Amino acid sequence: MIINNHLIADIKFLESPNFNTRPKDVSINLLVIHSISLPPKVYGNNHIENFFLNKLDHSLDPFYEEIRELKVSAHLLIKRDGEIIQFVPFNMRAWHAGESSFQGKDNCNDYSIGIELEGSDDDDFEEIQYDKLCEVTIALQDEYKNITKENIKGHSDVAPGRKKDPGLFFKWDRYLDNV
Repeated sequence: MIINNHLIADIKFLESPNFNTRPKDVSINLLVIHSISLPPKVYGNNHIENFFLNKLDHSLDPFYEEIRELKVSAHLLIKRDGEIIQFVPFNMRAWHAGESSFQGKDNCNDYSIGIELEGSDDDDFEEIQYDKLCEVTIALQDEYKNITKENIKGHSDVAPGRKKDPGLFFKWDRYLDNV
């Protein structure tokens, strides 16, 4: 996997409007793993993409009224079939972690890369998702040298009490043993 100009080559890039510049002199040194499904526990549609692009049809599910006002994004989404979609260049600040802190430093969006896995915090992930996540992580570690295994965390780690993803079913050992 090749990263050129902060984008992964040869994958779909759908530019989200939900990003901004990182603060000056900030080093990218954290990778945050998330899970998302829209509506909850429903897979295989394009609702996540539309959500990150501010194009979600809120009439499609009652849950969407709860998230109508949210403006969020992630750098990457890895779908259940292994497709990888990029929404924000890695050098830019995606809006994925919200109120968060890592090693005493708040606002994880300032210095992190966010990867969403299509899934739920109470469901298993697909093997192809782990394979693609490992490939992406290795490429990110090659490009951004401050992302070490110790600096790969779940959303639940940087926003404890507020978030549970990627959840108890995420196989951290399977993932970290292969990056």
